Amino acid sequence: MALTARVRTRDGWAVSHAVVTVTDMTGAQVVRAAADGDGVVRDTTALAPGAYTVIVTAVGYTPTASSAIVTASGRAEIGTVTLARQGGTELPPPGPWTIDPAHSAVSAVAQHLGISSVRGRFTEFSGLVEIAPDDVAKSRVEAVIRAASIDTGTALRDTHLRSADFLDVETHPEITYRSTGLTAAGSDRWTIHGELTMRGVVRTVDLDLAYLGTGPDQWGGTRAAFRATTELRREDFAMNYNQVVQAGIAAIGTTLRVELDIQAVQGESLPQA
Repeated sequence: MALTARVRTRDGWAVSHAVVTVTDMTGAQVVRAAADGDGVVRDTTALAPGAYTVIVTAVGYTPTASSAIVTASGRAEIGTVTLARQGGTELPPPGPWTIDPAHSAVSAVAQHLGISSVRGRFTEFSGLVEIAPDDVAKSRVEAVIRAASIDTGTALRDTHLRSADFLDVETHPEITYRSTGLTAAGSDRWTIHGELTMRGVVRTVDLDLAYLGTGPDQWGGTRAAFRATTELRREDFAMNYNQVVQAGIAAIGTTLRVELDIQAVQGESLPQA
């Protein structure tokens, strides 16, 4: 085996789409090899003893170049090569991440009487985040919310919100969101473009997303944290009910601020309790 290397992010994740190029002292390319799913490069091309330049590249990362010496045995052990993500922020490793409802929150805030806010949350939801391996912009998000799980802390108000005046949960029991694209908005921020379906109405809705980091949990898994926000207009989803009180002030505001605090577990399923 002539060439071996391991390509990792600063957080230690494998960069499975990395490419290692080796050139001799004249600048001629003598080896070009791709990493496997574990970020390991193995190439059996015979190399003459001497000095070489090793260049490691991967989409979304800053390239690195270093020198390597091939010994008389014809081997070049590069060791571990660390790539920094362009923009400076590392991302979760690619693949599926399952949203954990027990450690996540889906909330909505509406104005009440023009002077205060009423906060509600959905207690039943699920979703999947798929981090693309070669281009984060190709990542996707899908989520499903049980509309009847709305909870504002007041039973009478919750019953009204479940009625045909608002969520109409008997006819439309689920609220769904499916992403259609991703645009970078900073080193650790993105705009998620997607379609929200509520009350049978489909609207394009963008989420302002911040990535908060990744770390181990007490069950032996790995978790990633995200926060996302957006604003919705009730009338866009045929929720036109309102009650006007004195001085022409509407009892309920026409816009909703949606706040998502998400923990996702690496893998296609949640750990068993």
